[in-house]
Amino acid sequence: QVQLVESGGGSVQAGGSLRLSCVASGYTRNAYCGAWFRQTPGKERERVANIGSDGRTGYADSVKGRFTISRDNAKKTLYLEMNSLKPEDTAMYYCAAVPATPAYCYTAYNQAQYVYWGQGTQVTVSS
Repeated sequence: QVQLVESGGGSVQAGGSLRLSCVASGYTRNAYCGAWFRQTPGKERERVANIGSDGRTGYADSVKGRFTISRDNAKKTLYLEMNSLKPEDTAMYYCAAVPATPAYCYTAYNQAQYVYWGQGTQVTVSS
């Protein structure tokens, strides 16, 4: 059974930084598409960033230039480095994964395209 466990959330002031981590267990393949989504109350879960097994990344326009997604296959870990945080970045952040080719990941923007999910980690940015 695949489990994803996020960590690294917290409270920071605007302009600050956080690094989220997502460790996978029960999954041995490196050919997967990994992503970070976020959700605020009353809104749909939105993709923040995703990364394919070829290392190609994609970002939501709202976080481009501020957030960086990366992966360490040896550690089975997905990361999200968040800099220049804004109050509007406040949300519950979820990591997600799906066994997939790199080509699949290029357009994997929707939560329905992912199979495995973490429990979420809260990020709160104060002004």
